[in-house]
Amino acid sequence: MLYQAEPLPDAGKKPSEADAASISTASAPPIIANDDSTSVSSGPWLRCYNDRSPLASEHLLSGWAWILADQDTENTGSITYADAGVDIERASRAKKRIKYLAHKTFNRSVLSEIGGFGALFALDREKYREPVLVSSVDGVGTKLKVAFAMNLHQTVGGDLVNHCVNDIAVQGAAPLFFMDYLATGRLEPEVAEAVVSGIADACKHNGCALIGGETAEMPGFYAEGEYDLAGFIVGVVERERMITGKDVQPGDVLIGLPSVGLHTNGFSLARKLFFEVAHYSPETYVNELKGKAGAELMKPHKSYWPLVRRLLDANAVSAMAHITGGGITENLPRVLPKGTVAVVERTAWPVMPVFEHLRTLGNISDDEMYRTFNMGIGMVLVVPLVKFKKVQSILERLGEKGYTIGRIVKGERKVIYS
Repeated sequence: MLYQAEPLPDAGKKPSEADAASISTASAPPIIANDDSTSVSSGPWLRCYNDRSPLASEHLLSGWAWILADQDTENTGSITYADAGVDIERASRAKKRIKYLAHKTFNRSVLSEIGGFGALFALDREKYREPVLVSSVDGVGTKLKVAFAMNLHQTVGGDLVNHCVNDIAVQGAAPLFFMDYLATGRLEPEVAEAVVSGIADACKHNGCALIGGETAEMPGFYAEGEYDLAGFIVGVVERERMITGKDVQPGDVLIGLPSVGLHTNGFSLARKLFFEVAHYSPETYVNELKGKAGAELMKPHKSYWPLVRRLLDANAVSAMAHITGGGITENLPRVLPKGTVAVVERTAWPVMPVFEHLRTLGNISDDEMYRTFNMGIGMVLVVPLVKFKKVQSILERLGEKGYTIGRIVKGERKVIYS
């Protein structure tokens, strides 16, 4: 409620320090000038009526000051977390849907329910004599921007899982469990369900459990309708069967496994070329691609685990490289030991139309293309020459393609294109 102060002595004159003090000692917050001559602002502030300066200034013309005491809580009500943009009830509804999806991926090693402070997973010690845990974390990146524009959310969940699975598979690890992080400005239960549905489906396909995660609602932090998505995976490998690249030697053969498209890397450049340079929309039909721009960019990130598992069982590879950000140029050297070089023949596999079109739109050099995009190769196998036919046989039985794209020679840990 409002209280009226006593009339100032000698209104219109500069008040003395004592006069100013007698008014400003009321139990109110700091003195603020009011620029509105017709109203008193609501809020816990002391304001000067019909004046543009603080109470103690020499331009005080009015004989009255208005002091607003404590706010009337009967009128304003109590402020809640939902008023600040975080709706706990809406989040609870979303979490119920997520819990159902996660349960479909559970196996006997999962010892906890969704919603606890931590997730519990029991390692099968009878299966492993000397188990080594292998972990990785990654995100979907700016491919999400295309998903937002197309209102297509389920596939990005699968992209995330498959990317992480591939990262640990190249070290010989079988995926055990996965956890996700979904953050947004305003949580939309239907969108969250679509994202997590994609995650759960991919976990099921790869034989790992979705045992927990974090769904964060942060008002004002993300643009309307946008979110970020990241994931964390843990796998296991027998110590003596770890794939570290130490056995790679000159004479080994490089086999490239084809990608489906861009997978989840190079999207900042691809989006710039498609949407800023070429002025496409996601619905634009592109003759060179024989399809729409958005559909091409949203092609899924492939999981190579079903094939890699067979190769590991056959002890057929000495190293593997997941071709992600940095392309073949940056990723293949990560699995090479000192004293070896990978010689890659660029003409050994068919380059997909999307990469040729991106090259044309940006007039991009070969070096830039091969260190930005996967260029149609999603994983590279380093195969001992004596195991080459065995790998070819496994590929044929599974209906998978593989291109002989190069070889290992003596040198110093890099890729040379021929």
